[in-house]
Amino acid sequence: MRHVDFSPLYRSTIGFDRLAQLLDSVGGVETEITYPPYNIERLGENQYRISMALAGFVDDELKIEVKEHTLTVKGEKKPDATERHFLHRGIAARSFERRFQIADHVEVSGAALKDGMLDIDLVRNVPERLKPRTIPIGSPEPAAHQIEAKPTA
Repeated sequence: MRHVDFSPLYRSTIGFDRLAQLLDSVGGVETEITYPPYNIERLGENQYRISMALAGFVDDELKIEVKEHTLTVKGEKKPDATERHFLHRGIAARSFERRFQIADHVEVSGAALKDGMLDIDLVRNVPERLKPRTIPIGSPEPAAHQIEAKPTA
């Protein structure tokens, strides 16, 4: 259930659409998706990794896509060609779609599937104009002199 009304924010701001959508998605009621399990870890100041447990999946059954500020990982399990009779089936073999909201300037730098774990590496590339910088203190610029025009007679 939503406790806060964000509609005044929509009509008084320009260019903050993504922030408003993010607040809406956080405030909205969603059923919690628990498959597949995943971890998000910080590897460095600007490096992150999403690790997903995908036992039984192979490369060609997975699709990783980045569109705007959403990273989507889809898994589509191909039907098993051999007929198998399980006494207990604890390893999920179902299709899934998992979405992650990524911040501005965060890019996917690579992905690897090894031993049933999908690792997606992300890096934040902050443009130079947004990085903190030190401004040297010096003498002020000399004031520009105005050239006076002489009246013509």
